[in-house]
Amino acid sequence: MTTLLDLYEYAENQGIDVDWIPLEQATSLSIPLPDGSYAIAVNPWKLDTLEQETVCLAHELGHCKTGSFYNRHAALDIRQKHENRADKWAIQHLIPVEDLDEAVAGGCEDIPALSEHFCVTEDLMRKAVCWYTHGNLAAEMYA
Repeated sequence: MTTLLDLYEYAENQGIDVDWIPLEQATSLSIPLPDGSYAIAVNPWKLDTLEQETVCLAHELGHCKTGSFYNRHAALDIRQKHENRADKWAIQHLIPVEDLDEAVAGGCEDIPALSEHFCVTEDLMRKAVCWYTHGNLAAEMYA
């Protein structure tokens, strides 16, 4: 299972700079840099739990590793496409399908139990179940 510390180590090994910065509006953001590297800013003061920080960092790493960036002028459907790519990367790294199957077989049968088992938010767990079950991230049906 991937932990928050694993994610910070992964970022460091990949040459992705992660800084804690008090952001005005966002909890986090990631950007490509002119030299081809990436940087992530996380505002840990806006994150209440370890689960939120874990999901937040994994999501931003997902943007970096999939090249899924957009600017503020991008159409909403383009933004959503890039957000979904980042979420899918986070899901695959935090909740691999084999591990999810094992957790369910071991007795974790609902979203709260699964999210606690994987140390992720219930929102990401709903998306993971939806992704692995239906091939999309339309997790509203599990809310």
